[in-house]
Amino acid sequence: MDTRQFRPHVMIVGAGLGGLTLAAILEHTNISYTIFEKVAQVKPLGSAVALGANVMYMLEQLDLLEGLHAVSKFNSSAVRTYKEVSNGFQLQMLFDYQTEIKEMFGYNGVIVSRPALYDLLLSKIPPKKMLFGKRILSHAQSDNGVMVRCADNTTYSGDILVGADGAYSGIRQGLYKQLDDAGMLPKPDKEPMQLTSVSIVGQTSPLDPAKFPEVEDEFCRFDTILGSNKRYLWAIFTTIDRRICWMVVERLTSESRKVNDTFRNTEWSTEAAEAMCNIVRGFPITFGKDLTLGDLIDATPKDLISKMMLDEKMYETWFGGRIALIGDGAVSAMQDACVFANYLNTLETNNINEITKVFQSYRDERYPVTRGAVETSMQLSKISTVSVIPASAARQTVRFQQLTIHSLHRYRVFLAAYSARP
Repeated sequence: MDTRQFRPHVMIVGAGLGGLTLAAILEHTNISYTIFEKVAQVKPLGSAVALGANVMYMLEQLDLLEGLHAVSKFNSSAVRTYKEVSNGFQLQMLFDYQTEIKEMFGYNGVIVSRPALYDLLLSKIPPKKMLFGKRILSHAQSDNGVMVRCADNTTYSGDILVGADGAYSGIRQGLYKQLDDAGMLPKPDKEPMQLTSVSIVGQTSPLDPAKFPEVEDEFCRFDTILGSNKRYLWAIFTTIDRRICWMVVERLTSESRKVNDTFRNTEWSTEAAEAMCNIVRGFPITFGKDLTLGDLIDATPKDLISKMMLDEKMYETWFGGRIALIGDGAVSAMQDACVFANYLNTLETNNINEITKVFQSYRDERYPVTRGAVETSMQLSKISTVSVIPASAARQTVRFQQLTIHSLHRYRVFLAAYSARP
């Protein structure tokens, strides 16, 4: 039995994948928490999430691995990347990494739809610890605790506040204002995020294998296509139940960036996706025969299509006082949550100086890993925009991708406090 006298109460703002992962771990290690979500009912949008050895052990410790395998497909050993040409497609590269990943790290990678992953994590959280319709208006902290005030005029208090509320985190903005007013915010964190691209994502209803034979493949089929003008990149991959997840990324120019930046508040909006869907309907796909993205769009429920803004920014400040931040995204946010919870389990008192040391340890471990992942992503993005890869460079390019993917899997998170329950 856990005999420590102090166990903090953690207030988590945001019921995304990062917030739910943190809550599931706190539930498992017997730390008190409450989740605050601004919407009345969460509807997880998005396409699919690729999970690899870098989070599998953590999910196994949470008794989620069997459930994950039930709602996901094993990632295929081959990733195909194509260039769109006038008469079809030109294979840019074909590389195999899953076999090596399994041999090196003990787990196969899987592809799972974001809604299925969300529901899986949610199954570990008692409903009474999830508060919906709680939009945080402000927060204040002292040496003894932290308090939040919601739009419905309710207030809540705890020992630690975690901002897991996405790229445009209100908790981060409030914390940064407090730090800036005190002259403690680094200059880079005052600069706005750089909007680099926009995307639409969706997940179809179950498809007819006569039209889409790939949906019956045992492993996930994963193809990416570079548009002939290099402005668009789209990806198609199969999940369970004969569904296809798809996404289209538009790289912004200086002019289109200004237009999209104006409508930044429509992130993840179903309505905002319609115009972009109309633009990309005719884009060819490698699935089926003579099919286009329009066929996938038509097979996707409208409320499962969304548009989002993709920004590039690495923040220097991850905490302040009793407030800490968890990154955006899927795997990275889940890793943040695990590492943060591990250090949280080492707290012995509610002393602000000890909390600061714990937060600093969390930041020290995760910052270089996150920085490396961002830089790797940027390098892979540059490779994907090359119109034609010379044969002499193809082998080196494929090997670079293999090595970078291996490096991302080499950093694996796990629960240091496996369980604090009796």
